[in-house]
This record gives sequence, C-alpha cells and structure tokens, in this order.
Amino acid sequence: MRTVVVGPSGVTASDVLAVARGGARIELSGEALAALAASREIVDALAAEPDPVYGVSTGFGALATRHIGPELRAQLQRNIVRSHAAGMGPHVEREVVRALMFLRLKTLCSGHTGVRPKVAQAIADVLNAGITPVVHEYGSLGCSGDLAPLSHCALALMGEGEAEGPDGTLRAAGDLLAEHGIRPVELREKEGLALLNGTDGMLGMLIMALADLDTLYRSVDVTAAMSLEALLGTDKVLAPELHAIRPHPGQAASAANMLAVLAGSGLTGHHQDDAPRVQDAYSVRCAPQVAGAGRDTIAHARLVAERELAAAIDNPVVLPGDTGAGGTGPGGTGSGAFGSGGGRVESNGNFHGAPVAYVLDFLAIAVADLGSIAERRTDRLLDKNRSHGLPPFLADDPGVDSGLMIAQYTQAALVSELKRLAVPASADSIPSSAMQEDHVSMGWSAARKLRTSVDSLARVIAVELYTAARAVELREGLTPAPATRAVVEAARQAGVGGPGPDRHLAPELAAAEAFVRDGRLLTAVEKITGPLR
Repeated sequence: MRTVVVGPSGVTASDVLAVARGGARIELSGEALAALAASREIVDALAAEPDPVYGVSTGFGALATRHIGPELRAQLQRNIVRSHAAGMGPHVEREVVRALMFLRLKTLCSGHTGVRPKVAQAIADVLNAGITPVVHEYGSLGCSGDLAPLSHCALALMGEGEAEGPDGTLRAAGDLLAEHGIRPVELREKEGLALLNGTDGMLGMLIMALADLDTLYRSVDVTAAMSLEALLGTDKVLAPELHAIRPHPGQAASAANMLAVLAGSGLTGHHQDDAPRVQDAYSVRCAPQVAGAGRDTIAHARLVAERELAAAIDNPVVLPGDTGAGGTGPGGTGSGAFGSGGGRVESNGNFHGAPVAYVLDFLAIAVADLGSIAERRTDRLLDKNRSHGLPPFLADDPGVDSGLMIAQYTQAALVSELKRLAVPASADSIPSSAMQEDHVSMGWSAARKLRTSVDSLARVIAVELYTAARAVELREGLTPAPATRAVVEAARQAGVGGPGPDRHLAPELAAAEAFVRDGRLLTAVEKITGPLR
C-alpha cells in the first residue's frame, strides 16, 4: 500500500487520489510536526494576552465582536463544530469525504493554522483507520470554505456524530474511534475554526473530476474516430498541418489521437463513393476542435487546482516572523494580532471559493458540449438518410427490430441533463451570517453538479462506442483500422454485444459504460497505437 507523507509545503493531485480512492496510508513529516508546533506557540502566546484575537478569543462571523474569556474558549471551539455540523440531504461519497479530510490535513500541516500536532495526527489516524464521517449533500455555500461538510468531519474527530467504518457500516463515531484506539480530540483555542474553514471539498472534487476527464477525453477521441470511420468519412481533416495553423494544443492532441486510431483503415476516404459529399458534417469534421477546447479548459482547471494545492486556506491564519504590512501590533484593534517573536494571527479572505468554483463551472460547460457533439454523431449513424448506407437504427430487420433507437433516446436524455448542469452555480450568491458573509462562491454546488456531469458523460461516450462498434461491423467488405478492430474485440469480450436481432440493451450499455469508465477502452487502443495524448 502506498504511503503519502504530508509536509508543510503541500501535496500533489496524485497524493489526493491515492488517499481518496486508493486508501493510501498517511504519515506526517518531521517538518510538518515542527511547523505545527511553532504556529501553536504563537496562538498560545496570543491566547494568554488580554486583547481579543479573532478565532482565538472571540466569537465567529457576525458574532466576532464578543470577547470570550479563557474559561469558555474550549466550549467555544466545541460549539462552533457542533453548531456548524448542520448539513442535510443524502450522504456524499466516501472518496469525497476522504479527499476533504486529507486536504484539510494538508493545510493544517502548513503551519499557518495554529492547531496542535495531535489534532493533525488525529485526522491522519482516522483516515488510516478507514473511518469516514457522515457528510451531507447540502450545507456549503463555498465561502468561509465548505463549512458544514468540514464541521461534520471535525465532529467525528471529537467522537460525536456518525461515521462509516471500514466495512461501510454506519455507527457512532465515538465507538469507531474507540475500536481503533483513537482518542477523541479535545479542542483548544482556534482549533475548531481551523478544522472547518477551507475550500477542501470543492478542491477534492475538482481533482477527482480532472482525473476522470483525462480518461474520458482520450476515450472520446477514440469513439469519434470510430464514428468517422463508420460514416465513411475522410481523415484528411486531421492532418497535423491543418491544426498547426490554429495552434490550440488540445485541438492538436485530439486530432493526433484520432489520426492514430484511424491508421490503416479501409473505411476512411469513401465519402466520394455512391453518394458523393464534399465535406463531413460538423459533428465529425470539428470533433478535434470541440474536444480540444475542452482539453484546454482542463489544462486551465488543473493549473488552478495546483495553485490551490500549494495554498494554506484558513481564517485567521498564523504568520510567523516579520510583522509585515497590515497588522496592528500588540494591543492594536485591527484584524492582526501579534505574539511573541513577531508571529501574528491575521484575518483574510483566502477561504473564498471563487477560483475553484469558476473552473468547476467551466468544466461543466465543456462536458456538456462534448456530450452534445458525441450524441450528434450517434444520431447520424442511426439515420438511414445520413449514415451513407447503414440500415435504419442499425436494426437487424428494420420495422420488426428497433435496433438502437432507444439507446439514442437515453443518450439524448443524458445530454439534455448535461446542458442543464452547465448552468453555472458560481454566477449565484446568497448572503448569510447577518450580511457579514454577504457574497459567496457556491463552489461546493458547482463541484457536486460537475460530478453528475462527469458520470453522465461516461454514459454518453458509452452509447457512441456501442453504436459506432455495431456500425463498423455492419460495413461488410471494408476493413476497419487495426485499433478499431482491437476496440471492438475487447468490447465484445467485456459483454458489449454486436449486431443482431433486438434484445435487452440495458445490460450491454452498462457493460459499455464500465468498459469506458475503467480504462479498458484505452488499454485496447493503446496496444495498437501506443500512448494517446
């Protein structure tokens, strides 16, 4: 089993995926433990001073004006966790919760949050034990971070609330901690706030979506090439020199992938045969332009994710050393407060989820358009007036058999939903906390709908694969490309049936979806083409 070591300088997307999906073990580096201890010294020094410090000795949000005495501060931290664990709706997926907790741990280990090393270690212990706190679908506005989702995780660290054990059984969190020898955390100054003030949920879902879309965008290059082939289209539009004069890198990569899949095909170039056509339809001819634009959107989203992975998101944050600008010095009344040695605790707005929310919504737009163009290719393959000699709906005995008519209905329904999901969540904002938090990102909502979009895109691509594979096999007397033959053969072995009389399609479509989603489609192709871009 892989071990991920968390230090003060951040983690990688690969680390997040290893923990969230692969169950990797987590260790805290010596540097992280030192950074945690150093920042805690600053918080302890400030807690001992008479002046109020936000998050240390005050209330929160619109209640930040109240100075909290030492005797109530532990209760204050417990109360913020309990009161903010107010989510509702279905439980979110285990991998989302694990990513959420791991990314919060990443920020704690930066040394900018002021929690004790034992708090960070407790998160690592819970993840290593396979304990997954219950987090609900609704409760985050994406500003002050993913407050309710993170609060439910913090509640479990305190031994309260519910969690799933390694076997998936829902139990009391305190019982699960005891069973695995983990002591519930007794929170001190600032620690409750530090556990729930970050963009970790939306960032974790962005990272997982990017990983899934990497597979799906390469897969759609394969299915688009197979559709072009089945429609007897021309591969001349994929020539590198044509894409070099419009130098978008994603477009060039997509065209190169399609060209690699079509190498050696006996079906391409027949557009001048029985029913001559000068050009293929846009859904075929412009496939690299549309998929390529999505690839470039993914590249931008990945850049944002990498920046966020290197960030320390909390409010307030602990800044060591030189006071710098913006503080007030000891005894001051502004947003900054200084401890011994010049370290300070400073309020900030880095918890706002806008950078992540925007790219989550941008990806949903790209996904909807990719699904749309794939559906148009499928429809063309099923229409006898536009498929250049294929039987209606690829039916065995049209009229008696309906063929893939309703498979396209399902695909169309998915695409219609993709278009609805493309409406940006981040264009909305709703005030909260008595107008103190008067502008929010809705990044959690953007991430949740993107997960649905990615799932639906896999199904849309699966229907195109199913249709194109059948259409290629119906082109008797013409030999498809070696890569196409490899895909068709592997799909058949995976339970994706070929041409023939009508039968129950749902199981075969599910097999096609799994074939796309788990990467077997790409494995089959790349045995012939080598790695796709």
